[in-house]
Amino acid sequence: MAAFISCNSYSSLAVSKWTNPRLPTKGTSFLRTQRSSSWFTRPFLSKCTPQKLVQCQLQNGQKGKSFSLKECAISILLAAGLITGMPSLDWSPNAYATNPALSDLSVLISGPPIKDPGALLRYALPINNKAIREVQKPLEDITESLKVAGVKALDSVERNARQASRSLKQGKSLIISGLAESKKDHGVELLNKLEVGMEELQQIVEDRNRDAVAPKQKELLQYVGDVEEDMVDGFPYEVPEEYRSMPLLKGRAAVDMKVKVKDNPNLEECVFHIVLDGYNAPVTAGNFVDLVQRHFYDGMEIQRADGFVVQTGDPEGPAEGFIDPSTEKTRTIPLEIMVDGEKEPFYGATLEELGLYKAQTKLPFNAFGTMAMAREEFENNSASSQVFWLLKESELTPSNANILDGRYAVFGYVTENEDFLADLKVGDVIESIQVVSGLDNLVNPSYKIAG
Repeated sequence: MAAFISCNSYSSLAVSKWTNPRLPTKGTSFLRTQRSSSWFTRPFLSKCTPQKLVQCQLQNGQKGKSFSLKECAISILLAAGLITGMPSLDWSPNAYATNPALSDLSVLISGPPIKDPGALLRYALPINNKAIREVQKPLEDITESLKVAGVKALDSVERNARQASRSLKQGKSLIISGLAESKKDHGVELLNKLEVGMEELQQIVEDRNRDAVAPKQKELLQYVGDVEEDMVDGFPYEVPEEYRSMPLLKGRAAVDMKVKVKDNPNLEECVFHIVLDGYNAPVTAGNFVDLVQRHFYDGMEIQRADGFVVQTGDPEGPAEGFIDPSTEKTRTIPLEIMVDGEKEPFYGATLEELGLYKAQTKLPFNAFGTMAMAREEFENNSASSQVFWLLKESELTPSNANILDGRYAVFGYVTENEDFLADLKVGDVIESIQVVSGLDNLVNPSYKIAG
């Protein structure tokens, strides 16, 4: 992994920009941006209430066309879904379930929904090794333990550390047996480092050195994540034939996005480290990495920053996506959603359209800085180059209970400096996006084709 670069100065955490935190005044359906209107906005309940539904017509700012009565109702119900935290729009005769499905590992990850991007990425790996998860979980719980003030937190941290250490000793042989044969030596080396690190953590606790706990926890979880990646033996499934020739990320990659911030005395530039997950979104992640290698985003401005999302990717000119020079046509990719318990993603349809109302997505909109593809609202397979990062608001997008999961293709998370996303604004410039690891996992790279 490349070294992470910190932002140049202090920045505040995300601050909601809604006039009322429970009632968004701008639309949250992530249409591709329109140049003539800077970014897509749609008033929901500010001008349109259920009592006046018959009189309500929503205007498209670019084309000047009125939305139909049905589309107006859809917008109202989507807004209501955001307010209640659950989908409120029934696309089929079946009703929505009130609770998301629990994963097979619910016994290990019970409790509050996972919001940490690193943890989400670890649980999204295509592995099934309970022994390593039993090491991972108490190490992750240290984050909650440290929320207690002062050195009192160390009593709880000590219990977490002992549990993780005990699980590692008891389950080491099962963990080793789960390593891919070609990666076993590397995995064993990591486990040995993990054992040493566990002892160091317990010594830190004994010394009552609270400040040293979080850095050591991060180091240990990095070892755990690397061991888990060593359990993945090749790519676990075949991409459907119609998408097989597209750029595909068969594994994971990481990119550093350097943004130049304008007119902000507290922040001049920042590097966001983003992990892209091709195991669960090979077409979506592969398309993005291919565009990064083309330097498509270099020099592009942030085009939407409204307190709910940060969005970019709309090129200059009439095109709303990437024009492939080999075809002179816009390259589009399908909606791609991986569901817990499935061996491969679903393509071309939302989970509601598939009738999977209780399904849990492998890459949920749980974390601040969740990265996903923008698309036309009523065209599932219209994504091209426009991407957005969610500035998570707990009241609008509660973990495991929001209207975004299953409707938009998540393909990665910002894992370093994600809080600074809230400081970006329209007009800030992406100086560069560079792949720092995992480029060898990209197959069918179109950027290498001349012309």
